Amino acid sequence: MQKSSAYGDEFGRRLRARTAVFFRSLRNTCIAVTEVRSDNPEHGTSAPQIREDAFVAALQLVDYPVHEWFEEERAAPVTSLRAGQTTIYDMKRNPQFTINNPFHSVHFYFPRTALNLITDGAEARQIQELRYRPGVGIDDPTMRALVMSLMPAFEYPEQASRLFVEHVTLAVGVHVAKTYGGTLPVAAPSRGGLAAWQVKRAEETLAANLEGDVSLADLAHDCGLSASHFSRAFRQSTGLSPHQWLQRRRIQQAKRLLSDRKLSLSEIALSCGFADQSHFTRVFTDLAGISPGAWRRKCD
Repeated sequence: MQKSSAYGDEFGRRLRARTAVFFRSLRNTCIAVTEVRSDNPEHGTSAPQIREDAFVAALQLVDYPVHEWFEEERAAPVTSLRAGQTTIYDMKRNPQFTINNPFHSVHFYFPRTALNLITDGAEARQIQELRYRPGVGIDDPTMRALVMSLMPAFEYPEQASRLFVEHVTLAVGVHVAKTYGGTLPVAAPSRGGLAAWQVKRAEETLAANLEGDVSLADLAHDCGLSASHFSRAFRQSTGLSPHQWLQRRRIQQAKRLLSDRKLSLSEIALSCGFADQSHFTRVFTDLAGISPGAWRRKCD
């Protein structure tokens, strides 16, 4: 797999920023989402990028008043980025910018091959290029909502659901391909869900991995589908996303274990795949309407 400077620690080093990253391999390629932040940056120009056939879609989380942008070492018109705006980068064009203010943003890395795998699953034509104006922010409410749903995963990575992060990242990929790549359906989308054997296999795999150490791509592969097709069909069949199904199965297991007074809440949390007791308490309360301790007392 080709070396990239468009995500992770290498990306942060070129921007002189600290990073947090979620990464997922796909068939002969990968996708990634990276949070980059620098509250007191060293001023200057960001380091040159490795040229590759890939795109980065980013959401700005703070204002960047003077945005000086370069592609192919040519300057674009100076702009001002506002918090909540989206920017698109083409990594073939060696994007760089002048570091002159604190910055905080979330970047989605999509090689063209990955975007085309995603659009295959969405039954859409493959993309050629993404349409964007270099250095210019775009008001994209869908992108903003998807990124904000991921922020708790960056804040509490030990509690992050791998399935949820992958689900959102794939959703961003479909949105970017459709909105900026102009993909169109090649046929009417399938209305059907999963076959009964596919539902059974997926649910058995999820139930056997309550800690969440299973990926959307792995579940899809077991069913002979692309990740985006599987995710859509699973929801049609069960009424839930794989992440939601897993959370509910965790809570079902926790309710059974709460009847055993010998088990502490922290022991139950770990046995049901939660990062710790506070993570368990938060999810249990959200889904059951009361805390685990209150549930245990009510059942006495």
